[in-house]
Order: sequence, then C-alpha cells, then structure tokens
Amino acid sequence: MTDPRQVRTMFARISGRYDLLNRVLSLGIDQRWRRRLLAAAGDVHDKPVVDLCCGTGDVSLFLARAGARVVGVDFTPEMLTHAERKRVRGAQPGVFATGDALALPIGDRSVAACTVAFGIRNVADRRRCLREMRRVLVPGGRGLVLEFSMPPGRFTGWVYRTYFTRVLPLIGRIVSRHDDAYSYLPRTVLAWPEPPALQQEMEQEGFVDCGFRRLTFGIACLHWGQAPAA
Repeated sequence: MTDPRQVRTMFARISGRYDLLNRVLSLGIDQRWRRRLLAAAGDVHDKPVVDLCCGTGDVSLFLARAGARVVGVDFTPEMLTHAERKRVRGAQPGVFATGDALALPIGDRSVAACTVAFGIRNVADRRRCLREMRRVLVPGGRGLVLEFSMPPGRFTGWVYRTYFTRVLPLIGRIVSRHDDAYSYLPRTVLAWPEPPALQQEMEQEGFVDCGFRRLTFGIACLHWGQAPAA
C-alpha cells in the first residue's frame, strides 16, 4: 500500500526537475508513449476529458492541443504549478486542479475519456482508482492507463532490470538531489502486475472491450477499456 503523504512529499521535492529527469532517463521516449495514449483516446475534440495524476501536465496539454476540454487532476500542488506554467507559456486551454484520484470531484457519467499516465502506481488503491475512472465516464467513454511494465523475455528483462535497479536510481539521485525518489520508481514497477492481470482488474471493475499493447520492447504498456454502453 502506497503512503499518500510520502508520495506527495516526494513529488513536491522533485517537481522542478521532473520533466528533465523523464526526458533524460527515458531518452525522450516517454513523450512518444504519451502520444500513443492520445491516439488511443480517439476523437476528443470539444469533448470533456479528465487526466488523472497529471503531474506537470504533459498528457493534459497533448489532449488540449487535440481540442479536448481537459481538466488535469493531481494531489501534489507543486507539480500543478509547473503544469500551469507550461500551459500559460504555450498559450493553451485547459484547467489544472488539486484532487484525489480515489475521490474525484467529478459527476457520474460526465467525461468522454479518462486517462492516467505513469501515476496509477502511486495511488493507495488502484482498484478504487479504476472504479472512479469508470464512474466518471459516459457510456462508451474510454479509460486509458499508460504505465511502466517489465519486458518479457529473459535477456531483455535482465538488461532492463539492471538498468532500472542500478543505473536509473543513481542518475535520478544525481539530477534530482533526492535520495529516495528514483529508488522508489523501480520498487513500484517491480511490484506492478503483469499486463494481463491489470486488464483483468479493469474488467472486474466494470470496463468492457479491454485490451493492452506493450510499447518499446515492453518497458511500458498502454491499457484501454470502455464504460459499458448500457
């Protein structure tokens, strides 16, 4: 179980270097993954969309550029400060709001898509988060989860595990000047369920037409599902 207070404190401390670390540690591939999520969202032009655990707003701003009426929600105000600066600097629409992914201040059946990118690992109860995502979706609305995963295959898995548990925490510590933040990342990813297991959880929480696609040798995975039409 993730401690929300510790998570909020940790992300508040690294918020100023969060984007830089993402680009450096992923070699820029993280933005490509976010674009895949945007493509999977379908036509969001002039439709209400909520982006959970939005952090510094990358996915929210991609959605806004596609014409969505997007609200980015995160429970770390320091991250939202950087998201708002990016929004203003790019003269983009969109709204950022402090909120809890486990108790969204959003009405039932009110948004066309609900997304969460690299954030559901950090919530205290991912099943409850999935339940909230389904609750706020209109019938037929899309729920999208983009998250790290462990690549299949013995050799690829060994290479990735070595980088993830030894190299990444060292680089993250040097750049962020925060000892625990990038040790926390591999701990949570190694404990994360395999894609078929997460798909099953989505189905158990009421999503239909679920599926997933492994990205970049399986080091990330894009999941999708729909709120039932009835």
